[in-house]
Amino acid sequence: MSIMQDSREATMEGRRTDGTPIRRPLSPHLQVYDMMQLTSALSIASRITGVIWSVGMVILVWWLVATATGPGAYGAVSWFLSSWLGVLGMVGLTAAAWYHTLNGVRHLAWDAGYGYDLPTTYKSGRAVLVATAVMTVLTWLVAIIAWAS
Repeated sequence: MSIMQDSREATMEGRRTDGTPIRRPLSPHLQVYDMMQLTSALSIASRITGVIWSVGMVILVWWLVATATGPGAYGAVSWFLSSWLGVLGMVGLTAAAWYHTLNGVRHLAWDAGYGYDLPTTYKSGRAVLVATAVMTVLTWLVAIIAWAS
């Protein structure tokens, strides 16, 4: 048994339907994706926004625990979330939440069998990006208006 020198050599040996042997990759990795392709970028962004969502849930739990703990802890969390870094993080979390949600709706349409052709895939991908920007801005406009009232 040989020792693999390069991880790109990770292959599965199989046979074609005519019986000839073939070496296939075990799974596609980032090195096989064209990052300039919209579909690849949106797929990877969906995974990244899922991780950002998880971080957002940790922040929510931090805020809830601080609220239950008392005024001192709540004041510290409120100070951080109202700082420029906290607000920037919350805007980013809002954008990630909208992107992940809208892209999830796009995937539901795919699960139902709609939108698989390449032109529709690109149109729906662009629509998700535009809708993410619009919904993020609208969310923050409503939040600012509600806060100012």
